[in-house]
Amino acid sequence: MQNNIKIAVTGGIGSGKSTVCQIIKNLGYPVISCDKIYKTILQDTEFLQKLAAKFGNVIIKDGKLDKTKLSSIVFSDEGKLKKLNEITHPEIMKELFAQATKFEICFCEVPLLFEGEYEKNFDGVIVVLRSLEERISSVTQRDNLSTEAVKNRIKSQINYDILNLAQYYVIHNDENLSDLRDKIYEVVKDITNKNELY
Repeated sequence: MQNNIKIAVTGGIGSGKSTVCQIIKNLGYPVISCDKIYKTILQDTEFLQKLAAKFGNVIIKDGKLDKTKLSSIVFSDEGKLKKLNEITHPEIMKELFAQATKFEICFCEVPLLFEGEYEKNFDGVIVVLRSLEERISSVTQRDNLSTEAVKNRIKSQINYDILNLAQYYVIHNDENLSDLRDKIYEVVKDITNKNELY
């Protein structure tokens, strides 16, 4: 039996990754979130200074990151977004893999998995797909952003329509929550069976 199985859960913004991960968590499996790790890293003064040195005045008076300002800088400039990812991704992934070693099997929510070419570091990948309209609608409501702002974020991510996903588990988040839950149960069951984990 292989120990320390790491399964990545990924998909574009608004695809439903967090919902999928919550359902997996409810099944009793550990889930590690890159977004949560990022929030923790943003408490580190030294790390914030790195961002300020690269992107200018993005720290507000109480020593916290002005996320709105940073977003407006990087999502309107591909080069700056690339630079931000080069600073943040290695730190996030280093912490994620350190946490993952504690578990026999864990699921990791990794939004920019393919963009960072991290898929090879995992034992399996679950890709969550959803229609563009649903994604835009979900993010505009969730983050109180304009349709244009959401479209810019989607454009900055990989286009899942052109990826060959044959070797991965693909979950279409296109019906109701009960249907999504059933799909996840089947995928998790297959993963645990293949790895002889019960």
